[in-house]
Amino acid sequence: MEEVDICIVGCGVVGLAIAARIARTGRKIIALEKNVSFGEETSSRNSEVIHAGIYYPTGSLKAKLCVEGRDRIYALSKEYGIPTKKLGKLIVARVPEEEKELERLMKLGHANGVSDLHIISEKELRELEPNIQGVSALLSPSTGIIDSHRFMQFFLGQAQSKGVDTVFSSPVRKIEKKGESYVISVGSNEQDSFSFISRVVINSAGLASHRIAESVGIDIDKAGYRLKFCKGEYFRVRGGSGQWVTRLIYPVPDHVSLGIHITPDMEGNLRLGPSAAYLEESDLNYDIDESARDSFAEDTKKLLPMLTADRLFPDTAGIRPKLQGPKEPFRDFVIWEESDKGFPHFINLIGIDSPGLTSSPAIAEDVARMVDACL
Repeated sequence: MEEVDICIVGCGVVGLAIAARIARTGRKIIALEKNVSFGEETSSRNSEVIHAGIYYPTGSLKAKLCVEGRDRIYALSKEYGIPTKKLGKLIVARVPEEEKELERLMKLGHANGVSDLHIISEKELRELEPNIQGVSALLSPSTGIIDSHRFMQFFLGQAQSKGVDTVFSSPVRKIEKKGESYVISVGSNEQDSFSFISRVVINSAGLASHRIAESVGIDIDKAGYRLKFCKGEYFRVRGGSGQWVTRLIYPVPDHVSLGIHITPDMEGNLRLGPSAAYLEESDLNYDIDESARDSFAEDTKKLLPMLTADRLFPDTAGIRPKLQGPKEPFRDFVIWEESDKGFPHFINLIGIDSPGLTSSPAIAEDVARMVDACL
């Protein structure tokens, strides 16, 4: 049976970033992806925002890795020409009662190392974004957007150029611990499957990451690894709206999500979203409820009064792999080497929702240190 040093399960942005980073070591690496191409799920169905690191509890992995990842993305963009735009973001208080939350977010961002945040007045808001309505706003100059497909292509190219074997249309059927290594069976059924041995397994399977952890023998309920699935839909604003705003515009966040925000894309057109609705695992789908157009318009008009529902058309939908359910407290990323559960050299990445895209190059550095400790 063939043997490799490292197997990465999942070729979304995080899996690809890890592959590119650990490929520098010269070890024998295989990266498996169940879909026909890379990043077809969460990594390509999001707002493509480079987050600054404002929202997350100080000291959490989400806060630390978001700030580190943001800086790494802008550096990579400069060095390799990955398309990014540092547009800046405004979190807008629509009524005076929301201004205390802006102050809290600014203090939290400063504690997380986001040093360029400041609150602007209604007059300053009008000067920056004449079409946005609000009483004040928190300005985040370092927030931006990225072409996520080109970003993933960059990591894929880096990995493949250093010898990583990327294998698509290859779902993992089973993982069995064998001595100090793992036997990985790949294929949709017994007849077309193949198996190999890997010394290290990195579970970066996104929406299926809890199932991969379960397949090796981890009790995902006892470990707190069972995922909850939060679907977000997006609508796009018809042509001619690209000059309405020049920055990302966010409402004050609620307990489930950052709210339906207004995001210029790389071409300067506007997208609205995402919404937030939890789904059962058995009902995961990317359908868009076109009847939500009116509610999207009503929510957005509180910030952008000139918007009308007839300007909106369905864009895309994505699903976030969350560890917390509705109204449950904050849960951090899980990035953990599982020796304490009896599975040494098995590294789990579970609940990598937002800011996973921004954090991906920093996550890769953390995982590379774990791999070095294993090997």
